[in-house]
Amino acid sequence: MKDVGLKISGPEYFDNYELSWLKFNWRVLAEAERDDLPLLERVKFIGIVCSNLDEFFQKRVGGLKRQFHAGMKDLTVDGRTPSDQLRAIRKDVLKMIKRYRACYLEILKPLLEKEGILFRDYTMLEPALQLKADDYFEKQIYPIITPLAVDEAHPFPFISNKSRSLAITLKHPGTGQNLFARIKIPSNRPRWIELDGSTGKILLSVKDLILAKLNRFFPGVDVISANVFRVTRNADIERNEEEADDLLEMIEEELRERRFAKVVRLEIDKKMPDRVKKYIIQNLGLKKTDVFEMDGPIGLADVMQIYSLKGFDHLKFEPWTPTLHPVFRHSMDEASPSVFNVIRKNDFIVHHPYHSFETSTQRFVEEASKDPKVLAIKQTMYRTSRDSPLMHALMRAADADKQVAILIELKARFDEERNILWAQRLEKAGVHVSYGISGLKIHSKITIVVREERDGLRRYIHIGTGNYHPDTAQLYEDLGYFTCREDIASDVSDVFNLLTGYAPDQTFKKSLVAPKHLRNQIMDLIDSEIFEATNGRKGRIIAKMNSLEDPLIIQRLYEASREGVKIDLIVRGVCRLLPQKKGLSDNIKVHSIIGRFLEHSRCYYFYNKGNERYYIGSADLMHRNLDARVELLAPIEHPELKSYLKFMLNVNINDNMQRWVMKPNGKYKRMKPQKGQKLRNTHELLMNHAKANLEPIPRAER
Repeated sequence: MKDVGLKISGPEYFDNYELSWLKFNWRVLAEAERDDLPLLERVKFIGIVCSNLDEFFQKRVGGLKRQFHAGMKDLTVDGRTPSDQLRAIRKDVLKMIKRYRACYLEILKPLLEKEGILFRDYTMLEPALQLKADDYFEKQIYPIITPLAVDEAHPFPFISNKSRSLAITLKHPGTGQNLFARIKIPSNRPRWIELDGSTGKILLSVKDLILAKLNRFFPGVDVISANVFRVTRNADIERNEEEADDLLEMIEEELRERRFAKVVRLEIDKKMPDRVKKYIIQNLGLKKTDVFEMDGPIGLADVMQIYSLKGFDHLKFEPWTPTLHPVFRHSMDEASPSVFNVIRKNDFIVHHPYHSFETSTQRFVEEASKDPKVLAIKQTMYRTSRDSPLMHALMRAADADKQVAILIELKARFDEERNILWAQRLEKAGVHVSYGISGLKIHSKITIVVREERDGLRRYIHIGTGNYHPDTAQLYEDLGYFTCREDIASDVSDVFNLLTGYAPDQTFKKSLVAPKHLRNQIMDLIDSEIFEATNGRKGRIIAKMNSLEDPLIIQRLYEASREGVKIDLIVRGVCRLLPQKKGLSDNIKVHSIIGRFLEHSRCYYFYNKGNERYYIGSADLMHRNLDARVELLAPIEHPELKSYLKFMLNVNINDNMQRWVMKPNGKYKRMKPQKGQKLRNTHELLMNHAKANLEPIPRAER
C-alpha cells in the first residue's frame, strides 16, 4: 500500500504490525497464567496461544520471508525492513515460547495431576493398561505408519505442514553402518490415548507409545536416538487473479502449492543429537534463525484434547447456553410465530453468543427456505461449518424452486478447501454460486430474503459482524441486525448487484460500503467531529473492532485528538496507533477485552452534534478492509437500538476484569478493580443481562 497523503511515519507514531499482533498473543497467554480461572480454561488458552503462533508463522512470517528473499528494502510506516521485523519477531517469540512452556509444564501439568489427569509413559503403566495400549498400537497406530529410510536410494522425505515426526538414528549391528529414518506421528489419531486408571484418567502420548515400540518397525537394527521435530510451511502464496481464467481452479492450485510451500519454522527437540539437527536443517534448506529448540513436548496446540476430556466439567467455566432473543420470546404468544412477522414489527439486534444464533440467524434462513411466500434468498459466505445447517437450508430452498444465490469467498484463508466443497455441493443442488470480484475478497456478512406479501414484494435483511458459522457463533462475540427497511434493503440489493454483475459506479443510500466509499465516509465522519471540536463544541468517537492498522485513518484520529475530540478505541488485536502520547494522542484511549469469548463485533459511534450515529458491520479499520474487500457497515438509527449499542460499548470501556489498556509506549496493562470498586466483567455482565430475560433493546415499533 502506498500511503499517499501520509504526513507522519516512524516508530514514535506507529507500532509495528507484527509486534502488535504478538502483544495480542501475550495477552492471551496472560489468561493461561491467571490462577483465578478454571484449570482447563487455562489449558485451553495455552492451546490458543500455540494455534495462534502456528497461523502467525504461516501467514505473517511466511509473507515477510518472501519479501526478504525477493530483496525488498521498503520500510514499514514504523520504519522497519523485512529483515528488521524478522529479527524482532524471533526475539519476542523466543521469550513467548519460554513463558508459555513454563506455564504449561511447570504450573498447569502439576495441577492437572492433582485433579486426576495423569500423564504417563508406557513403561509406567500397570500391566493391564499396557495390554490395552498394546492393543491400541496394533490396531490403530501400527497399520498407519510407514517408516521411511533415508539413504542413497531413498531421498529425504517430504515433511507435511504442522505434522510431528520422529528423526531416528539406527546402527546395523553386523556392519556398524549408521542409518537414518523418519516416522510421521499420525495426525489423524488423538495426541493422547485415554486410559482409565485406578487413580484417575491416564493420558499416554501416542509419540511415547511409538517410541516404546520402535523395535517393531526396525527389527534387526539398533535404535540409537529418536527425537521429535515439526515444521510450519508458508501459507502466504502469491497469486495473480487478473491472469486467472478460473478462480476456482486457481485456488485449488494454490492449495496444492501450499502443501509443498517453503518451510518457515522448524521446532525441534533440544535433546536431538547435533549431527541429526544439522542434517534436518540442511535437508529442509533452513537457517539457524528458522529453528526453535524445545525441551519437552512439541506442538502444544493439541492440548485442546485435554480440555475436551469427559468428566472434568468442574474444571471449566460454567456452561453458557445462549438465550432466546426477547423479540422471539414475545412472539410465542402468537398462534404460529413467524420470523418475518417479528422483523416486520421491529428492527432488532441480536448479540451472540449471548443470544442464540440457532433461534435467530439460522432460523431466519431455515424458515425462508420453507416459506412458500419466499421467492428468493441471497447470501454472502466467508466461512461456515463443515456441516452447516444454513447451507443445507439454501439447498432445500433451491430444490423448492426458490431463486437462491450465494456469493462464496474462495480466498478465505485456511477455509479455501471447505468453501470449494460447499460451492460444488450448492451448484449441484441448483444454487446460483458466484465468487465475487477479481482482486477483492467478499467479507461482508449479509443475507436478503425476498417475500411476496399482500402489499407486494418485501425484502428482509440480516447484516452481521460475524460469519454464518453456527460453531463459532457459540464462542465469538458478534452483532446481527434484522430489518425490512426499504432504504437498507435497497443498499443490500445493490451490493449483491455489484458482486454478481457489472456496477462499478454503484452508490448507496444509507450504508457505508467498501472498497469504493467506506474509507472516505469514515474520514468524513472523523472530520465532522474535528470540525465540532475545533469550534469549541463536543467531539466524540468510540470504535470497536478487531484490528486498527490503516495509517491514513490513524493519522486522521491523531488530528482529531489534537483538536480535542475524545476517542475510545476498543481493539481486540493489532493496534498500530499509539495512545496518550503528549501532543499527538492525548485524547485517545485504546482498550482490549480478552476473555472466555473472542471479541469480534465491529461497532462505530460518532457524536455528530448530538444526533448520534452508530454503524455495525464487517469492516475493521485496516487497509485490506477499506481498499481490498467488499464490506458493509449498516447505520443503526432507531433510538432504542442505539441505546443497546451505547450500553454495550460502555460495558467494554468500563471493564475492570478483562480489559487491557495500551500505554504510550505500546505496552498493555491489565485493569484491576480498585479497592471498594464493583467488579465489572464484560462477558459476565452481558451473559447476566441476557439470562435475566432483559430485553436488550426496547421494541423499535414501526
